[in-house]
Amino acid sequence: MKSVLAMALLGIMPRAMAQASTPANTAATPTRFTLETVPRLAEALAKQPYRAPDAQLPAVLDADYDAYRDLRFNPAQAIWRKEGLPFHLQMFHRGFLFKQRVDLHLVHEGVATPLAYSPDLFTLPPGTGSALDGDIGFAGFRVHTPLNQTTVYDELIAFLGASYFRALGKGHIYGLSARGLALGSGDPGAEEFPLFRAFWIEQPASGADHLVVHALLDSPSVAGAFRFAIRPGGETVIDVQSRLYPRVDLARAGIAPLTSMFEFDAGDRVGIDDYRPAVHDSDGLAILSGAGEQIWRPLGNPPHVRISGFADTRPKGFGLMQRKRRFADYADTEARYHQRPSLWIEPVGDWGKGAVTLVEIPTADEYHDNIVAFWRPEQPLRAHREHRFDYRMHWCDTHRWQPGLAVVTDTRIGAAPDPARRLVVIDLEGGRLPSLPHEAKVTPDVWATGGEVVSAVAYPNPETQGWRLSFEVRPKPGERDVELHARVLEGRAPLSETWLYRWSLQA
Repeated sequence: MKSVLAMALLGIMPRAMAQASTPANTAATPTRFTLETVPRLAEALAKQPYRAPDAQLPAVLDADYDAYRDLRFNPAQAIWRKEGLPFHLQMFHRGFLFKQRVDLHLVHEGVATPLAYSPDLFTLPPGTGSALDGDIGFAGFRVHTPLNQTTVYDELIAFLGASYFRALGKGHIYGLSARGLALGSGDPGAEEFPLFRAFWIEQPASGADHLVVHALLDSPSVAGAFRFAIRPGGETVIDVQSRLYPRVDLARAGIAPLTSMFEFDAGDRVGIDDYRPAVHDSDGLAILSGAGEQIWRPLGNPPHVRISGFADTRPKGFGLMQRKRRFADYADTEARYHQRPSLWIEPVGDWGKGAVTLVEIPTADEYHDNIVAFWRPEQPLRAHREHRFDYRMHWCDTHRWQPGLAVVTDTRIGAAPDPARRLVVIDLEGGRLPSLPHEAKVTPDVWATGGEVVSAVAYPNPETQGWRLSFEVRPKPGERDVELHARVLEGRAPLSETWLYRWSLQA
């Protein structure tokens, strides 16, 4: 059976696919583009055996990280800069870890035109440009817009590497990442990393407040079509439409995957010798379940890989959040973790049954991402069918939440007077707690699986105008992990969100 590329070269591509440029960007001529162009291309691609994109590069581009940073795009060459449009595009050069070619197309008035590579678009080290012969292509791109000041074009979002991308809201610096799709994250076998092999970027109008990007996803197991409507602001919002076409049944797919880093905080700093109070891009997984339960799961740096699944039906939202927003929370003038964005996923439509899944991987430093979160459908994504998952991304400081409930602002865990126990202290703020009358009866609701809870108490904290919930926990003999659940109630009504935690004993 002929491949998509071969069909294009022979001029016998099916009519529906002929409207789009091929993944290999073999034709430099404009083609008609519609909302169905990329989905039809993905659907046809899924019917063919997988063929990886070109990853061959001249020796001069076989660079390390420092050398790759010298392959800089020239901002004076930014797409749409001369037109004075509200968004500018800058490309990433191929090299270092980013060897695979990613084809870029500009779309204007329903016509897609491939974006041609030239070394003149980049500021390259002496002698590099002359060693680059032919159409090298790009590794990805980034978008600039007046995000923080009306006269300065700041970086807004970058698509680079596999299906990874990162975005910013006003006042943020880069932190956690998102992906198009996760396959096998946290599983015992090798993880498969789908990649965006081509993009189509719509030219915005002169007064546009958003930018639309289309992406073609591909991997040995699945092809897919994505549409991103990117709206920058104090909270940058991205409306995502995804259509997946598996080549094989996908029993372990991760939808709307998020990737972050957590090294330590007050709840998990055993063996830490560091002047900083905390080091992380995200400090917790937040969930708003289909039944309306508000959940906060602090992240950890475990002694072994941990996978947690939070079963749900039609989830209302989930995300990896950075709740601590003060410089003093981290005391780091370079990493500035207090400016890292949170990312809240709001499903659109009925996602059915499944589980918000959290993967925590041990790490010894702050340079490697070790946290993954995503939605895993209960039923496998069947081969040779279309599967749609639409959602809205909020790159923000905090997420939309239930104002009547207090939220967890700190989780602290340390030694208890009894060396066989651990002391857990949870600080709560907001909701109805500050306005409760003195005679109100606030009851701690605390329990554990795999352990025993003792001395659970809840009391006001006058220093924060919030409340504090504390208890001790002792693991049962032979248990490796203890699951903890805590919240405060007034009668049977919750006053706070539900705090969940997994205490993993050192191996």
